Amino acid sequence: MKITFLGTGTSQGIPVIGSDHPVCLSSNPKDKRLRVSVMVEWDDHCYVVDCGPDFRYQMLRAKCKKVDGILFTHEHSDHVAGLDDIRPFVFRQGDMPIYAHKRVLEAIRTRFAYVFDTDNKYPGAPSVNEIEITDVPFELNGLEVIPINVNHNFVHVFGFRFGDFVYITDAKTIDDSELTKLKDVKVLVINALREKPHQSHFNLEEALAFISLVKPERAYLTHISHLLGFHDEVQQKLPKNVYLAYDNLELTL
Repeated sequence: MKITFLGTGTSQGIPVIGSDHPVCLSSNPKDKRLRVSVMVEWDDHCYVVDCGPDFRYQMLRAKCKKVDGILFTHEHSDHVAGLDDIRPFVFRQGDMPIYAHKRVLEAIRTRFAYVFDTDNKYPGAPSVNEIEITDVPFELNGLEVIPINVNHNFVHVFGFRFGDFVYITDAKTIDDSELTKLKDVKVLVINALREKPHQSHFNLEEALAFISLVKPERAYLTHISHLLGFHDEVQQKLPKNVYLAYDNLELTL
């Protein structure tokens, strides 16, 4: 299995528009972060988690020519706003399968109404195959995917387990009942927005405490704000099995 971090930034990305913060002015490529997303590949299959406003550039940068489906964590703009840019894949492959909670599918239908207009659909619009998921495990091309319930303040979010890989973003709290889904995970990805506490995201301290609870072999931090600091400086402070993810980072499991 190959994991590619397409984006590791928070909702504004880094650099933030108009910001003079030192991290936003950094020349280190690892301090430049697109909106958060990952690509998961195994055998000849390729799936993307979330499709934010940077999706087009992320696909070009990753030289991705095929996407078999998109899994959505939740409906916030930094996770869904790039849906129209699936068109090249749709034109080559046909309807794009999208996997999401019922509430998220309803939000996508409202936001991208023209995609779902069957009576007078614009001929250049993308088309999708909606697949509603719950917290019941499901299969993608022979691989079991386990949805993980996460609380993003008052918004429900899905994390996903693909075999030995777990991806969780936009988490503030996770119920103890969900921890069994993370048992014996080898690689855990979890959000860590900044050092200061936040109302709807783990800060660094909370993320590290969660990693200590889960005990993965390796953990990677994502959904990072410029307020967390410079990549290289933060990395030096982390435990030996915890890494700050960065855009274009590739992992092999």
